[in-house]
Amino acid sequence: MKRLVPVLILLLILCGCIQPHGVHDKSKKSSLTIFCAGSLSIPLNDLNEEFRSYMKSAGYDVDIKIEPSGSVMAVRKITDLGRRADVVAVADYTLLKDFMYPDFANFYIAFARNELVLCYTDNSRYCEEINVENWFEILNRDGVRFGFSNPNIDPCGYRSLMAMKLADMKYGKHVFRNLIENNTNIRCEGNRIIAPRNIRTDGKIVIRDKSVDLISLLEGNCIDYSFEYRSVAMQHGLRFLELPDEINLGNESLGDLYGKVSVVIWKMRDGKIVQSEIRGKPIVYGVTIPRNSENPEIALKYLIFLLGDKGRDVFERNHQEFLRQPLGFGKIPDDLKDLVKICGG
Repeated sequence: MKRLVPVLILLLILCGCIQPHGVHDKSKKSSLTIFCAGSLSIPLNDLNEEFRSYMKSAGYDVDIKIEPSGSVMAVRKITDLGRRADVVAVADYTLLKDFMYPDFANFYIAFARNELVLCYTDNSRYCEEINVENWFEILNRDGVRFGFSNPNIDPCGYRSLMAMKLADMKYGKHVFRNLIENNTNIRCEGNRIIAPRNIRTDGKIVIRDKSVDLISLLEGNCIDYSFEYRSVAMQHGLRFLELPDEINLGNESLGDLYGKVSVVIWKMRDGKIVQSEIRGKPIVYGVTIPRNSENPEIALKYLIFLLGDKGRDVFERNHQEFLRQPLGFGKIPDDLKDLVKICGG
């Protein structure tokens, strides 16, 4: 019987049931913290699972923590609050240029696009009547409630305001005044929209920190309509109205038109709260690695994965279109140069 014991132990080792003394998992433990736009939660969560598997095969055990928020807030966590992250991915790539580059990041990359839509459900008031010619009249009817995100925190919020101001030009009517100025303390000076630090509404309009927070209110019949990104609407199976290109901020060729409107928001600079003016432009998402990344090697591998074929497939599977070629600004790492078009600083 004693002679059988070593044989049984050897068999157990070969079958993987036990490990001999001193043998351990050789995977390198690492972590990755991602601050991202709320609208990126679903595609990035899908991508993260595939990235973990990919890194596992390369000998790394990566613990990924994702923290969604409004994109302005995602950037402010780094610039104002001094928090650390390995990747920052936002819904407006120019936030990286204006807030983070070059003091908080050496480079930034524009990589994906989107457009605004108006979401609703089967229970939304007048949903069977709404169309591209009367949506603003429907929103203005008594009893109809609609929402958008806080423009001081989330790009979808300031883009929603831009869309309603662009609607003035498209339809030749006072869309912005009737929907926004009559129901909030947000005001317009010509085509320049002023968003107060503390936005007040009269109850017709509901504002949340990020646009995806409005989905539960929409599905719970607390509001009838909400401005969202097309990708988010499709990811959540929502009904939505496609807005005209002159309004939806999704047409790359209409940058001059979109640039006729702007929104003034509040941000921190050198410990003080100051105004920042954001001009309308086609919706393009951006990503960077902050200077204070604790794991820049893993973060770089993540960006290579994100910007390659696998990332493109994951995003398009989640109804969000990649740029034909991502655009790189600043000191692009050598390992990323083949994946982007270098555009300078």
